[in-house]
Amino acid sequence: MEVFVNHLGAMQFDIHARQHSVVCDQPAENGGFDEGMTPPEFMLAALGSCAAFYAAQYLRKSGLAKEGTNVRVTAEKLLNPPRLDNFRIEIEAPVSLTPEHRAGVDDAVKHCLIHNTLLNPPKIVTEIGSAQDSGRMPVAA
Repeated sequence: MEVFVNHLGAMQFDIHARQHSVVCDQPAENGGFDEGMTPPEFMLAALGSCAAFYAAQYLRKSGLAKEGTNVRVTAEKLLNPPRLDNFRIEIEAPVSLTPEHRAGVDDAVKHCLIHNTLLNPPKIVTEIGSAQDSGRMPVAA
């Protein structure tokens, strides 16, 4: 998996994955134009959409609902070091669920790649280069 992030100026970045593109920005009070989600919002969006995928898949396979699942994700911003913590995933099914189906949705959501990545912190390596380096990082068109 890979994404490419290109600085557009000010606080805006163009993010490419496969043939898709989104803009990341900051609110005006942080020097941006508020034309896209912030990086922490993208993180919550990744967790929420992953959880929604697994919840909806469970509901579909169980013959309970083909659409209408809603997910809300919240987190608290903490300091020292600055980070997000205390994530909360709230799933609203479009139908009434028995206790067994609630447990099934919960189990399904725990298969989410993003959820499991956050529970098992990954190793992160940073490599620094410049446009003049021969090994310049590729930029998506």
